[in-house]
Amino acid sequence: MDSRKTARGLTRRDFLRSLAAGISVPYLSKLPGFQSSAVLNDLFWVKRIPDHPFYDPGQPNYHIGLDSLLSLMADNGLKFYRSSAGHPFAGPSGLIAPGDVVLLKVNAQWKYRGCTNSDLIRGLIQRILDHPDGFSGEVVIVENGQGRGSLNCDTTAAYSGDSSVHANANDESHHFLYLVNKVFKDPRVSAHLLDPIRATFIGDNDHARDGYRKFENVSYPCFTTAAGNRVELREGIWEAGAHRANLKLINVPVLKHHDTGGSEITASLKHVYGLVSMSDGQRGIRHYSRLGETCGKMMASVATPVLNIVDAIWVSHTALTGYPAGTTFRANQLLASQDPVAADYWAAKYILYPVDNNFRHHPDFAGIDRWLVRARDTINDGGGLLDPGKGVLVGRVTKNESEMRTQTCAAGDFLNHVQLSVSRSGLRFIAPASEAGTLEKPLGIAVSGANPLTWTIETDAPWLSCVPSTGSGNKNVAVLAQTGGLEPGQYSGRITIRCPGAANSPQSVSVVLSLPERRRQADYDSRSKF
Repeated sequence: MDSRKTARGLTRRDFLRSLAAGISVPYLSKLPGFQSSAVLNDLFWVKRIPDHPFYDPGQPNYHIGLDSLLSLMADNGLKFYRSSAGHPFAGPSGLIAPGDVVLLKVNAQWKYRGCTNSDLIRGLIQRILDHPDGFSGEVVIVENGQGRGSLNCDTTAAYSGDSSVHANANDESHHFLYLVNKVFKDPRVSAHLLDPIRATFIGDNDHARDGYRKFENVSYPCFTTAAGNRVELREGIWEAGAHRANLKLINVPVLKHHDTGGSEITASLKHVYGLVSMSDGQRGIRHYSRLGETCGKMMASVATPVLNIVDAIWVSHTALTGYPAGTTFRANQLLASQDPVAADYWAAKYILYPVDNNFRHHPDFAGIDRWLVRARDTINDGGGLLDPGKGVLVGRVTKNESEMRTQTCAAGDFLNHVQLSVSRSGLRFIAPASEAGTLEKPLGIAVSGANPLTWTIETDAPWLSCVPSTGSGNKNVAVLAQTGGLEPGQYSGRITIRCPGAANSPQSVSVVLSLPERRRQADYDSRSKF
């Protein structure tokens, strides 16, 4: 058994620690030793993602499919952020801590729709950077294309030498390095192609060179990121002579057909073939007699993803290369789980198979069932995946639907819960008409929910304005009334606040400006004689 993970029972101390860590009751039932009549592994399924997923003009990287997924997870006890902040996606047992080094494993061996959707990755990176406690770690896009990978999405393999850029995105020029260098331009965001180091093998005590380490019949990368973080995938982050546990892996495979007679499909499990090195002498058994064992061992004994997000925006149902377009289908779905076996079973049966009704894509087909079972058994026999310290709350994995619990929503459903509110429904200004100037009062604007959605302010009177007139999230604005040039009297105006993502938008505030005429001194003198 792998020394990194051991199966253990749940002691009273473990139970109390789990409660203190904020693990919700549904997830406590997944801890070993917890007596429960049924342990169900959660799947989070988002459907009907719009073709144009960037929904907030003020936050151009927010992806409505990804945000709907994180909201669905949070509503069902799996929080994305490890934080005690009052954020709907946050909880003390969440997945991503502010100082984590987060590896985003993408498919970049192919291009077109054979690689991971980079619009989705864009939204995921932004959400990590938006950690409510402030993100001080690093996000690293990683892939080993086994000599054919390109984070520029310009690989020529299987494309007749065509080196043009074709990312899996609405704008095909938005490849993974475009995100790093053009969209984010942030030292906390980087990328690392593992192809150049796949044939370099290093020892356990080598913490300087980039290369691969062998572990039993698999291998894993060790490298230094652009920000100087030393990643050793199985052990963690090497720093000051010791390994730290702040390394997290998010697995983001594109769902697609693979080779007939081989794995048949690619999803969460097969995707780890982009982490192992095929130059370690084990290539033959991986294609495909020990496919399931390889995937299971990488998941359980090398690096357990804190989350598997199956990208089913575009599904390549005929060709693993994602090309030509006729071999692909826009499904506009995402499926996520901490159980990679359940995720692959469900994605094959309910997303890929219905696209073309190819029996070889059904998870009960012997060619798929064989390696799914082997992956399941390898993981479970090795003690399962449970690692509460990293937020992994699934123990035993399953391909049995009766042991799965599917949470489903349509993209954007969470926006129905977002509310726009203002601190006051009305404002009143009063000043002598003869004293021209600017009157000011504060107005608070708040947007509930996980997203600091953008709002804009309109006024319907020339004397009335707000500063700022646009913003996002919760903010105080200054309401200004300009009295210069106005005759004595009473004026009415209205402030309208619009927030496209809020269910109760727009909100309005009535404003009254009173400019009484200053009484003449003679009037006061005559009244004083009474």
